[in-house]
Amino acid sequence: MSTRVSTPTGTYAGGTAANGCREFKGIRYATARRFEAPVTVETDGGEIDATSWGKIAHQTPGFLESNDGFGPDDMSEDCHFLNIWTPAGATEGASLPVLFWVHGGGFLTGSGSASWYNGANLAARGAVVVTINYRLGVFGYLGNRNLGLLDQVAALRWVSRNIAAFGGNPGNVTVFGESAGGSGTVSIMASPLATGLFHRAWAMSPSIGQFRGTARAAQLEQEYLATLGVADADAAMALPASELVAAQTKFMSERMGSPDHFAPTHGGAGVTDDMLAAAAQCGVPFCIGTNRDESRLWSAFDPSAATKTTDDWAEHLRKTFGGAATEARELYEKHRPGHTPGQLISAVQSDVSFRAHAVRLADARSAAANPTWSYWFTWASTAMGGALGSCHALDIPFAFDNLDAPGARGLMGRDSDPAGLHTYFADEIVRFATHGHPSWTQYARDTRPTMVLGAERVLEHDPEGELVALHLA
Repeated sequence: MSTRVSTPTGTYAGGTAANGCREFKGIRYATARRFEAPVTVETDGGEIDATSWGKIAHQTPGFLESNDGFGPDDMSEDCHFLNIWTPAGATEGASLPVLFWVHGGGFLTGSGSASWYNGANLAARGAVVVTINYRLGVFGYLGNRNLGLLDQVAALRWVSRNIAAFGGNPGNVTVFGESAGGSGTVSIMASPLATGLFHRAWAMSPSIGQFRGTARAAQLEQEYLATLGVADADAAMALPASELVAAQTKFMSERMGSPDHFAPTHGGAGVTDDMLAAAAQCGVPFCIGTNRDESRLWSAFDPSAATKTTDDWAEHLRKTFGGAATEARELYEKHRPGHTPGQLISAVQSDVSFRAHAVRLADARSAAANPTWSYWFTWASTAMGGALGSCHALDIPFAFDNLDAPGARGLMGRDSDPAGLHTYFADEIVRFATHGHPSWTQYARDTRPTMVLGAERVLEHDPEGELVALHLA
């Protein structure tokens, strides 16, 4: 099978993945000047080598990027590249479903090149998989510009025009992502610019709490520019990227605990004034889920969490639930028997930061009669003596069926038993992309049917509904 594909924007020479799928790396989808909207590539670039990753966005590398050895030499403001995996036999006209991945990383780190996101094993199930880079931090989300989102839309435009040549169906594109990529998926659902460019959406642990309003975005922009030492964004145009990144690091270190330094902005470029309301009204099929122990990814590595006392637990309950603190304590200790005070605090943080947002969005979509499905990932890691539980990001190797990607077994626990969940989860994602629904019951606000993804797969109605109710009251 040839690894050369001719499209309206050029002829791409790719390679072959270990499982026989074809892979095309480092395809440019757009260009952009600093602090300006991207321009999607539309002209024919001729013969293009697609066997090497493109540059990734400027960042302080996170776990996945460090794990893969990415460093400063791999970064650039010129980072508008995507990667494609196709089944070995896919040819133009195959009309396969397209899976379009938006990576996570808090809108500060990440890339479509991370080994955990290698799309070959999903492609082998009968899909075309696309992963993208987009601008991050100050380059992508300064003020209300939402440039990272505009980059994602530009990549979708490129896919719409070119993906048929790779065997994909431009009329059947599923946007999916995790964490910031999950909330990026939600922001795409809220963008009029993306209408018609995608047809289904799947959000894994979306960090919806990072969204901010225009006033907050303007405040943070001015505070960042003050840290940088300039009066306005125009004055930052001539500065080296390294200075902007250094100021970003300092700016964030002075404001620890705030998740919205750089993130999609309600009413900013490309989206409506209320992204969640718009996503609730978006008529495309949508699946959303969270992990039971999201916050343990951070608390398990925080020495102070191990020293939390019952008094700390009581104080956290008071601050979070006010007059309902006593009820909340009884319910959390009932549903999390044997947990330490630090783990109980983490459980509340997981629900506040992730699960409550996901349930609210699913409820709103159900009320609007828009097709929605829900899952809850409860499979637990055995790493660190089980301290990680079902933590944030643990589901990524399962979703891509990449359990042997570098570092994945370390997070899962090397002695852990995936119990076939990697096969099931990846199958369900491709099924959703193909047919527009997973195999379980559609979500309804009154009963909240939810597929619980643990050692076994069980459909439950409103799992731990008592805890959910605390946060929705």
